[in-house]
Amino acid sequence: MGKFYFSVLGLGLAAVGGLASAAIPIEDFVRHPTYSEVKISPDGEYLAITVDRGEQNVLTVLRTEDLSVVKVNQLPDSKSVGSFYWTSPDRLMFNSIRKYGSYAQPFSTGEWYGVNADGSQARPLVFFGTRAVTERGKDTGSKHFSMLDALKDDDTNVLMEASYARTQEGTGTEVVLFDTISGRHKVVARAPRENCGIALDAENEARFAVCSDSENEAGEFDTHYELYRRNDDGSWVLLNRSQSSGKALVVQGTAADGRVYAFQSEQGGTRAFGTLDPETGDFQPLFHDPVSDPSSLIMAADGRTVIGVVTEAGAPKVDLLEPSHPDAIVYQSLSTAFPGQFVDFRSATSDGSKIVVSVSSDRNPGELYLFDRDSGQARFLIQGRQWLDVEQMASVKPFSLTTRDGQKIHGYLTIPKGSDGRNLPMIVNPHGGPMGPRDRWGFNWETQLLASRGYMVMQVNFRGSGGFGKAFEDQAFGQWSDGIMNDIVDATKWVIAEGHADPDRVCIYGGSFGGYAALMAPAREPGLFNCAFGYVGVYDAQIQLARSDTSKSNVGKRYLARAFGSTRAEQDAMSPVNHAARITLPVYLAAGARDPRCPPENTEAMYKALTAVGNKPEGMIIQSGEMHGFYKEENNLKLYTEMLDFFDRHIGPQ
Repeated sequence: MGKFYFSVLGLGLAAVGGLASAAIPIEDFVRHPTYSEVKISPDGEYLAITVDRGEQNVLTVLRTEDLSVVKVNQLPDSKSVGSFYWTSPDRLMFNSIRKYGSYAQPFSTGEWYGVNADGSQARPLVFFGTRAVTERGKDTGSKHFSMLDALKDDDTNVLMEASYARTQEGTGTEVVLFDTISGRHKVVARAPRENCGIALDAENEARFAVCSDSENEAGEFDTHYELYRRNDDGSWVLLNRSQSSGKALVVQGTAADGRVYAFQSEQGGTRAFGTLDPETGDFQPLFHDPVSDPSSLIMAADGRTVIGVVTEAGAPKVDLLEPSHPDAIVYQSLSTAFPGQFVDFRSATSDGSKIVVSVSSDRNPGELYLFDRDSGQARFLIQGRQWLDVEQMASVKPFSLTTRDGQKIHGYLTIPKGSDGRNLPMIVNPHGGPMGPRDRWGFNWETQLLASRGYMVMQVNFRGSGGFGKAFEDQAFGQWSDGIMNDIVDATKWVIAEGHADPDRVCIYGGSFGGYAALMAPAREPGLFNCAFGYVGVYDAQIQLARSDTSKSNVGKRYLARAFGSTRAEQDAMSPVNHAARITLPVYLAAGARDPRCPPENTEAMYKALTAVGNKPEGMIIQSGEMHGFYKEENNLKLYTEMLDFFDRHIGPQ
């Protein structure tokens, strides 16, 4: 796709270029995108971007004017760059992470680094190795740091949140003023109790604490919140307790004019967005959707003022809260220039004169533009996957249905390019989790790969999916093998009844919990699916309870007990290994050999159980070096080559 140069505040829009239509190899889909995150420096001189190299992310600094590379920052020992921040016009801070797999959140190592844009003054600021005598002033003990505010008017210091273990389940929190050159820091505030996060006011004072508990009065896993306000003398006042009020109240941030933004949900419903009276704790709603939680906020160039709210029951929907705000006017103009696509502000210079804008859609993997407020022009910067032709990508159609028990659920159909969406071979693709994660309308390279081979892909946000309120999410506990499977089966039958899918050519594939569903749904509904592919899945509750990383903490044990059931009978009933005799369709299994989340013993046990009842899987991959979802491009090439061959054998497009 070519470059765009256009006037946002005028009427002109010109586009040049476009890739020729051609068969798209698997390699192009599994190839890592050009960038992950991007931030412009406060003065606009540089762009910092994180680049995904599979198991490792690096931080690259470009000169904004010509996109020439200034410096590539790569950490040793396969550590990845995680979050990063401009702390002055020419200095960055970033932390390091280790990846657990494409289906798991990265794990922070706790280390932080500082470096100038040109690579000078590179040094560790928080690290856990041996320190020289001159570095002992940097000692952090066992504290883990996260950024609160980069302090735009202070080129040396930032405010960070430091957390440290106090008890087996309790974490203390401090706010520290942190020197980005020396790594030295001092405490400026402490949280009122354990397990809190801190929010600042407009003057960057620690003003609010949102504290959480993961256990209810019966000792079961559940999440509750308390909201505190800090007085000028350092004392804390409780403003809200969700267990008492029935309202979960969480501070989001503070606008430059002092307005305090917050989210509130009542009785497990969807979250409303609004403002908070810091004295009384009263919440004034500005936006509420009874179906969908806000999925994100559109921020003004100052990084503090909220100008819009995004919801995603189907395709993203933006509601502007301050349509007359200058940045809202710019946003509306950009959205008009890119019809049918989602526009977002990614970062801006400190004076707001230049804004990095992202544009993406179901077919567009993402591209970046630099909007210049003075000229009203938007300049093309970079594409996330420039080797993929947007015009050859499949479209994604949102849908909704009512399940057998009256629950309304939402989902998406990825429809192959050039198809009328009728009577197609279909792959049902349940997401992971199941509690919290969800499927979205935006570009998904995996579903695009499947669609490029002629398969329609169905994704459904079954009960337990995030984004539809806590009560909807909580419905998944104890319902892995029943309520959720009913939703998946009902959605599959609905798509068939609507004429979109050929009832004789339907397979199911998923990863993590989706791998569980890929084996459990056929056991629940024999004859509906023609084949099943399970990837990094959970198949035996006893293996998860004994070997998974989730089982290593008391919180994790409570979570698993509520998810699986607390008795052995409940756990056995929801484990696919115990239903192998009902799984009579062709099966293929894959797992990472180093997966800590869903250990590969799950996959081996499922393989043995199926073999024992005379249905030996057609294949099994236990990939060395990989964890919870494969990272290496060569391993993904092998995985998806095998997967597509498997689907082609059983439901291949005619």
